[in-house]
Amino acid sequence: MIIDWLPSAIPSISTGEMLRGEISAGTALGLETKSIIAAGGLVGDDIINRIVKQRIEKPDCTNGFMLDGYPRTIGQAEFLDTELRALGMPDPVVVHLDVPTEVLVSRIICRRQCQTCGAMFNILSRRPHAPGRCDDCGGFLVVRHDDREEVIRERLRAYEAQTQPVLAHYYNGNYCHIPGDRSPVYIFEAITNFLEPFVAAGAGSRNGQQG
Repeated sequence: MIIDWLPSAIPSISTGEMLRGEISAGTALGLETKSIIAAGGLVGDDIINRIVKQRIEKPDCTNGFMLDGYPRTIGQAEFLDTELRALGMPDPVVVHLDVPTEVLVSRIICRRQCQTCGAMFNILSRRPHAPGRCDDCGGFLVVRHDDREEVIRERLRAYEAQTQPVLAHYYNGNYCHIPGDRSPVYIFEAITNFLEPFVAAGAGSRNGQQG
């Protein structure tokens, strides 16, 4: 998770969700990436960087944004650094939620998504009231293609090869490592404690500009 600036309300941007939206809409980008994601691969930097650039240049990102699932490679991290400088934004704040491989696999294979409205459930931690049906709209729940175990493990292998070096890129900056297999309360408090000084600094900067 990478956060740039920290006002009270900033958009949360998931590259995975944006790509899945393109696939569902049947766009050229969606067709280009569908086979890659289904096989558990990582979409090329040129495509991901392009959609991130378009998104963070929108007006709702002026005061900051949160990135989920990006950057995954050194190339993406360097591209983001350049874009932030071009936008006149400060260095990113990085929260690294580190979850053991087997815990990740067990969590993801239990995810279910509504075919109709896209709502997410988990048969272990957030079960639907009626098995196989969405609580919100009653649609059928399915396992996404990229939530199958073989796909997950391939993605994790790609992560080890490509994404781990990104952590070293940010390690000496505004970086925080948090064990992701702890309780939700622990994780929430750890993230909050880490982010509070940045929130205070951002608020002070904006107040100074307004004054």
